[in-house]
Amino acid sequence: MVTKQDLPPADYEELIRLIHDRFEQMSKTYQRIAEYLTQHPNEVAVQSVNSIASHCGIHASSFVRFAQSLGYSGFKDLQILFQTRLSTAAPGFEARKKALENELSLRQDHSELGFLRDLVVRDVASLQELLDKISAEDMAQAADMIESADTVYLIGQLRAEPVVNLLRYILTMLGRPCVLLDASGGLATHMARNMKPTDLLIAVSFRFYANEVVNIVEESAKAGVPILAISDSTLSPLMKPSKILFAVPEHDYTFSRSLAAPMCLAQALMVAVAARVQHNADDPRIPTVTGQ
Repeated sequence: MVTKQDLPPADYEELIRLIHDRFEQMSKTYQRIAEYLTQHPNEVAVQSVNSIASHCGIHASSFVRFAQSLGYSGFKDLQILFQTRLSTAAPGFEARKKALENELSLRQDHSELGFLRDLVVRDVASLQELLDKISAEDMAQAADMIESADTVYLIGQLRAEPVVNLLRYILTMLGRPCVLLDASGGLATHMARNMKPTDLLIAVSFRFYANEVVNIVEESAKAGVPILAISDSTLSPLMKPSKILFAVPEHDYTFSRSLAAPMCLAQALMVAVAARVQHNADDPRIPTVTGQ
């Protein structure tokens, strides 16, 4: 007799929950597949399994076996959940799906202007997806956490460093106490141990997650410090220790990945904090440094 537990997930949300539950027990190959599926659901919906596999550098048969490990007969059955999500996610999403499909099929211009066009198209897709994925409740709670913290500590290394530098600049201009846990001098871990439960740690990290950032986040969570994280996936190692994690959609490039979406999110959070600090939700302003 087949029970409900033996059946594969029937919708996208149930599938993602199952992937999260099993992620730590998966093989490295299956973890890479799981990360791609959760980070690029729109592409999974519109591309063939061979195209997805080629993009990941993993054989298509591994995607089929991954789907079968979750109870599906093949990858196509799993992909239907992504297609259903895309077509019902929001008004106008079907048109965006077709536009994305067309753009992904027209990447033949390898001139300097072609590189710019490719970046802009992908950034537009990432920013639109960001708007669709981030909840109003999380944004409001995150702004409250930043405003009420005694001191906001910031950490982000490698590609994430520009994001925390932007946060430090704006928080300073808003008159909010903040400390950047800089890797210079090897003191970041020791500085982090000064944090109290009345402070807040904002951590930013993307693949491949900087070890020091992950270790500081885990150690801080054990000490009772609330953590607000910006990362690229809900499968990120920052997920479990964080009170709120913003999973920012990313698109792979041959040479890099854009910071347009995480920078936009960081600035939006700062504008929300400015509205609270200035008691002015209609027209909050972030002060700028002026010449003396």
